[in-house]
Amino acid sequence: MERAGKAEAIASIKERFDKMSSAVFVDFTGMTVAEVDKLRNSFREKGVEYKVVKNTLVKRALGDQPYADTLSSSLKGVTAVAWSFEEPSAAARVIKDYAKDNEKLKIKAGLLDGQVLDSKAVENQLATLPNKDEARAMLLATLMAPAQQLVMLLNTPASNFVRLMNAKKEQGA
Repeated sequence: MERAGKAEAIASIKERFDKMSSAVFVDFTGMTVAEVDKLRNSFREKGVEYKVVKNTLVKRALGDQPYADTLSSSLKGVTAVAWSFEEPSAAARVIKDYAKDNEKLKIKAGLLDGQVLDSKAVENQLATLPNKDEARAMLLATLMAPAQQLVMLLNTPASNFVRLMNAKKEQGA
């Protein structure tokens, strides 16, 4: 690769890391072209960008970041990066689901909010984060709970009175 091409590639990789909400580094050694294509299609469906990168270019792109030294130990051998821009857990979920059927795909590391995650943390923590819709539903449920409790408390005396009157009616009949 020529010097100008390398500079362009580094700038492109740096731009992706600047925009991302999370990234997952994977080793795809031993996978067939058909398997990689299937993985790429899964990424596209979830809005995740996937690219095979040279480790040296990634190291240069992340050179000024505080987590670059920690991450550089994971950048050995064949490396591909899956960047999530909208939903932090999207790439990790796709990889976790795909790895169930194909043990050749291995997680090297993950990156979330400037924190380097090991492969176990990517699988167990990042992949289990709620997506946007789930997070919105949880927030809405949390916001609605006090109102529901208030309505229930306000209805309790009236419903108790109705039950009392119903019991008196049945006793008298």
